[in-house]
This record gives sequence, structure tokens and C-alpha cells, in this order.
Amino acid sequence: MRISKLLLLAVILAALGAFYGLGLSQYLTFEFFSGLKQDNPGLTATIFFLIYVTVTALSLPIASVMTLFGGALFGFAEGLLIISFASTIGATLAMLVSRTLLQDWVQSRFGNYLKTINSGVEKDGAFYLFSLRLIPAVPFMVINLVMGLTRIRIWTYYWVSQLGMLAGTAVYVNAGVKLGQVEEFSVKGIATPELILSFVLLAAFPWVAKGLMAFINSRKVYKPFNKPTTFDTNLAVIGAGSGGLVSAYIAAAVKAKVTLIEKHKMGGDCLNTGCVPSKALIRSSRIHHYVERAEEFGLKNAKVEVDFPAVMERVQNVIKQVEPHDSVERYTGLGVECVQGTATLVSPWEVKTGDKTITAKNIIIASGGQPFVPNIPGLDQVDYYTSDTIWNLREKPERMLVLGGGPIGSELSQAFQRLGVQVIQVDQSERILPREDADVAEAVMAQFRKDGIDLRTSCKAVAFHKEDGRQWLDAEQNGETIQIAFDVVLLAVGRKANTSTLGMENLGLETNPNGTLTVNEYMQTRYPNIYACGDVAGPYQFTHAAAHQAWYAAVNALFGRFKKFKVDYSVMPWATFIDPEVARVGLNEIEAKEQGIAYEVTRFGIDDLDRALADGEAKGFIKVLTVPGKDKILGCTIVGYHAGELITEYITAMKHGLGLNKILGTIHIYPTLSETNKYAAGEWKKAHAPEKVLNLLEKFHRWSRS
Repeated sequence: MRISKLLLLAVILAALGAFYGLGLSQYLTFEFFSGLKQDNPGLTATIFFLIYVTVTALSLPIASVMTLFGGALFGFAEGLLIISFASTIGATLAMLVSRTLLQDWVQSRFGNYLKTINSGVEKDGAFYLFSLRLIPAVPFMVINLVMGLTRIRIWTYYWVSQLGMLAGTAVYVNAGVKLGQVEEFSVKGIATPELILSFVLLAAFPWVAKGLMAFINSRKVYKPFNKPTTFDTNLAVIGAGSGGLVSAYIAAAVKAKVTLIEKHKMGGDCLNTGCVPSKALIRSSRIHHYVERAEEFGLKNAKVEVDFPAVMERVQNVIKQVEPHDSVERYTGLGVECVQGTATLVSPWEVKTGDKTITAKNIIIASGGQPFVPNIPGLDQVDYYTSDTIWNLREKPERMLVLGGGPIGSELSQAFQRLGVQVIQVDQSERILPREDADVAEAVMAQFRKDGIDLRTSCKAVAFHKEDGRQWLDAEQNGETIQIAFDVVLLAVGRKANTSTLGMENLGLETNPNGTLTVNEYMQTRYPNIYACGDVAGPYQFTHAAAHQAWYAAVNALFGRFKKFKVDYSVMPWATFIDPEVARVGLNEIEAKEQGIAYEVTRFGIDDLDRALADGEAKGFIKVLTVPGKDKILGCTIVGYHAGELITEYITAMKHGLGLNKILGTIHIYPTLSETNKYAAGEWKKAHAPEKVLNLLEKFHRWSRS
């Protein structure tokens, strides 16, 4: 720490020490200032001004009380003048102290605000700060400290803060004035119309300010467009994947007129190219794997031959069986108008599809995502598939190269390997499943190698080429250049949002660095009547996340004028359906460390569970993160047989604030896999056994035997 910082810190500590050490706090009373004001009004105003500046600069949480105090002492006009300047100067000083002295502390304490405020400042600059000042969504003390870590200019910060806080200061000062006029603090003295009105204004101000800002914002973004006087539909939904279907279903259920537009197939990626086909493929591969393990279960001479085309046809049959759930017929029957075609936004209320333009009071964009195809030289010369097109494969390849070690790449790698394809899985990270803890990834990688997958980590794809009728990947691994031969390549290196045909340029819709649409906590884009959910909005690319977001998007779109709901991501689970399955909810160790959250780990090995032993699936573990010394669950990861089902108990517990003691006290059927959850809770209880109480009980029982 530089000498200047140490000096500033010493001055602040000395000031605080002198204030309390010399007993100066006894003079911060209404009686003292009232008496002083009668004798010397100028000195009183100066002392109050300096104290207010100091209190604000030191981020002491009494500024609101002092504002009321100032109103009662000086009256409205003089009080507003003094407090407006004092609060702004103090806030600016607090910002400067944060910028020069408290960066590390502010970062660790209020880091969760920093990303949001930084992006807001970069996007809207002074107007964003004005919004924060006018609507105290974030405490002013936090704004002062966190703004010090942004690049906002000091003068800009000062004048915007003064202007933004003025209205709120006026309301508080007025309430103080009315309080100062109370002669008798009794029900009769307080229940005056003037005082009641002042406190009603105090309570209503945030709502009025919020409405004012919403009005200003809407006028600004809607200015270039002419709003229709009537609408064809209450809600137009673009995309019939999980997010779009749920949005349309909710709208129809509450009797709104809803139009659902889909350019390809109802059901979206999940039904046609994602969740459903991949799980059907995994099921076939797992059955084959069990037959290969038959002797473990006392079954001899069990043999099976993989009919690869038949397996792939079964995948299509499963899709057809699920299709009616998401069909045009079903949704038409629910009251949804289903339109086939590409949707393009013409204005905030108009969607064009073909020759038809639909006017909608609200719009939900649920256009989903698609596999990302990397720009690797020579890729166009080889036979490559994505998770969208792999389902067209009918002839079993001898060698399949899979690029990508995330959930999609890992699920399909293992499935094809167990169906008799030699899979070479390549990922440039040190391990696959990089979002999971190292012990989780190591357990999965060990199984993959046991299955025969040629796993190449820390391996970067450089180029593709053909030579002598064979296809090759040129790659770099551990500083060496290698070549990998293959018959087909499956690209599974991520997904990107479907936005290219939306006509975003017509509206200037904003996107995040990863290409997803920018939405707020209500799932709104920059246009309050246009919402987005699912893969096109992020941050999660799960079917259940899209359905979750869709509820908020639909309800806010239809009823937001009365009440809006902020999307809740606090308990977002997911599972990777490999063998062993990996399921998670909440924090893992990687995330806890990144966020600076203290935690304890409780672990139970599924290899010791009776049902897992009986089923021949005695592998994996459960790992629970809790608050140190408490049973509050921060997160849970399960690696093992049916982990995607087992995790539900922890999802429910976290959602409803239940701790490990509640799980331990719940009866679990024997013998079931769900006992894993009870035993993990028991491990936590054992580690937190009250040793002193147990020692006393031991002495008591010894005494009772004598």
C-alpha cells in the first residue's frame, strides 16, 4: 500500500477516533442544534453541513435520519440547499476514497454489483447513474463505493448525483419539516394530514420515480416508431422450442390471444435434434453396454450385435412418439394460432412472416440456438456433422472424431463408443467438463478411458486435410504437432443464439459478447414490450431453463402493467447424461472459490451404498457444499447412477431453505439410491457432532450403570 493511501487511512481513523473519543457524539442532538441555531444560524448550518459531508464520505448508514433531522432544523428551502450539496460532496468523496484506498475491500464486499454497474455505465453513462440515484434500487452507500471502481469522471459523477438525488432529498426534507412541526408526540399530534401526506410521499417516491424512469426510457426507445392503435394479438411468440411453447401455453391458459411462429419444426432443438434424440441414443448404447457386462450379473453367453441403422431409426421413432406433445394440432386445440414461417421484426409491435404482418401488443423472442461451427482451415473439405445433423447418419463409421469436451460432446462420445464406433474425443482444455470440479471430471474421464474412448485433452485443432483418400486432423498437443485420422467428425464446441433472421437491425436490439440477446431481470430487451427467453437469451442453455424463463417472460408480458416478476436463477440445476451421470445444483468448489464464498465439503461414496452394490453400479460420489458450521446447502454435485433423479431432493431443499438436518430426518425407502442423500447428510451430522455434549452423556451413562 502506498504512503498516500496509508496517510488517508490514518486521517480517517483519527477523525473517527476523535469524534467518539472526545465525546462529540453527545452534540448530535436536536436540542443542541436548535439552541445553537438561535444564537448563530450561520455556524449551525456550517457545522451541520460538515457533519453531513463527513457522515456520507465515511459511508455511515445514518444519512436518511440526518436528512429528516435537517428538514426539521432548517425548514424546507434552507434544509434542501444544505443537504443537497452536503450529500453530493460527501458521496463524491466516498467515491474517491473507494477509488484510491478501498478497491480490494469494495471488490470483495460488493463485487456482485460491480459487473452490472460497469456495464450500465458503459452502455448509458450518466443516464444510468441518474437512474440509480433517482430510483434507490441499490443503496446509495454501495453506489458511492462501487462507482469508485468504474471509469466515470469525477465531475460527471458529482453533477449527475446532485441532480439525481434532488427529488428524493426534497421528499425526505419535507418529511423532516413536518416532523419538526409536531408539538406533541401523541396519536393526535402525529396524525395530522400534513404529516401523513409527507410520509405517504416518502413511501410512494421510489414507485413514482421508477414509473417516471420507465416512461422516459420507453419514450426514448419508441420515438422512431408509430405504435398501432389496435393489435391482431396480445402476444406474438417467435420460436416453438421449449421457451416458445411454454410462453404460448401460459398465454392461452389465461385466455390471451397468442400467435406462435415457427420456421422449422414444432418442439425446437430439444425434440428434434437435442434432448430427445440424444437420450434415445444413450439408451440404446447403455443396453448394449449392459449386455457386454452380462457375466458380472451371472449371465453367460449373452451376445448382441449393434444394428447401427436400426439404432438411428429408433431415435427417429422416439421423436415421432414425443412429437404430438408439441404439435400444431395440440397447440391449436389449446387456442394458440400457429404460423409456419420465418419471423422478422419490423417494429416493436410488428412481426412479418412471409407476406403477412402481425401486430402484437407484446412479443417474446424464443428463437433458440444452433451448434457453433468453428472457423478451422480445411473443415469444408471433410465429412463433418453437428449435434443438429448427426441424426442423419445411418452407416456406422469406424472412427469418429469428436471436437469438444462439454456435455453434448461427452454424451455423444460415450454413446457412439458403446455402439461400436472408435471415438477420438479432442478438447483443448486440460480436462473435459471444465465447468465441473476436477474430481468430477477425473471420475468421468476414467470411465471414458475404460470404455475405450481415445481421450485427447490439452489438444487444439489446427486444420483439417485429406491425404490418400483419408481424412486427418492436424492438432497441437503439449507443444507437439500431431495428426489424427478419422472417418467423420462431430463438432460439439458450443452453441450460438439464433438471431440472424430476426431483423434486429430494424430495432437496434442489443446483444451480449457471446451473441445472446441482452435482457434485464424481467426478461425484457431494450423495448419493454419485447421479451426473450431460452437459448437466444442465455445465460443457461437447458430446456428446463428456457421453460423457467418463459414463465417470467409470458407473465410479465401479459400482466407487467400490474406486477412484474424478476427471474430467479438461485436454484438452477442441470445434468450431463453420461455414465456415470453428473448432476449439479448451486455452487461447486470452482465457483465458490471464484466468488470468495466460504464453504465446507461433505462427501459420501456411492460405492458403499447397498442398492448401488446390488445393481452393479457401485461407483461415484455425492458432494455437498454447506455454510461453515451450518447445514445450509450452498450446492450439491452427484456423480453416479441416476444422478439426474437423485439431485431433485437437493433442488427442493435449496429452493425452500431446507438444510441437511431436514434431509437426514426424512424417511428414505430401503434399499433405494435416494438413501445416498440421507447418508451424505449423516456424514455432515457426524462431522458436526457436539463433542462436549457427547462427553457429558458418556459420563451420565457411566454413572447410571453404577
